[in-house]
Amino acid sequence: MRLSIIGLVLLLAAAAAVPATAQSQSAAPAVGRTVLAGTKLPDLATAPVYFRVISVTMPARATSHLTAAANGILYQLAGSAEITAAGETKTVVTGEALLIAAERETLLKAGGDGPSRSLHFLLIPAASVNTPVETEPAVVTELFRSPEPIPGLKPGAYELNLTRVTFPPQMPSNPPHHRSGAALYYILAGTGANTVAGSTAEKGQGSLIYEPSSLVHQWGNPGSEPLTFLAFNLNPEGVPAVVMASAAK
Repeated sequence: MRLSIIGLVLLLAAAAAVPATAQSQSAAPAVGRTVLAGTKLPDLATAPVYFRVISVTMPARATSHLTAAANGILYQLAGSAEITAAGETKTVVTGEALLIAAERETLLKAGGDGPSRSLHFLLIPAASVNTPVETEPAVVTELFRSPEPIPGLKPGAYELNLTRVTFPPQMPSNPPHHRSGAALYYILAGTGANTVAGSTAEKGQGSLIYEPSSLVHQWGNPGSEPLTFLAFNLNPEGVPAVVMASAAK
């Protein structure tokens, strides 16, 4: 009987130690990805297109017309806004995004809770790259446009989306990779480590980083806070947006 009791005690002690061991070996926090808005586009190889990003600030309750000849996604940085197109009105609040289709009459109205601040990501034809988008009283500032038409686009349909990505603190750089189409990052919070051709640079809040398909690069988060960014991404339909460098032909 005494041996049985001792065996039971040892068994309970071993069982109690399992959670602590499992906890110490728990997996690192995963990368978070949320697709905020997106669409599918027909053949993009027939005419050159650019990435363009503009910031849009409007007083409370002010209304602006959108005149873009481009497909785009509007991301709400602060405040709220009502977007009306094709007889339908949708409200976006801070952290939300909405697809705005090309060649569609659209109204943008700031909410009554204060100024509206947004980012408008555009995939714009070369013929319209200098065309104004939002009208007064919106205050519009161009933050970025690709230096040349997006290279390497092939015949066929494409997927366009805006995704919010979060890297956990102390995340090592991911493996070298490139885009199957192209991407444009906007860093919302934190500081990322961007490695290109063996050189690493810190990219902080408000940074915009352009990634054409030929750019082999890496991203990590060496900081103590999460790194959160928006990825405005274009990739061939049915093809992964990210291609590992070792798989490149």
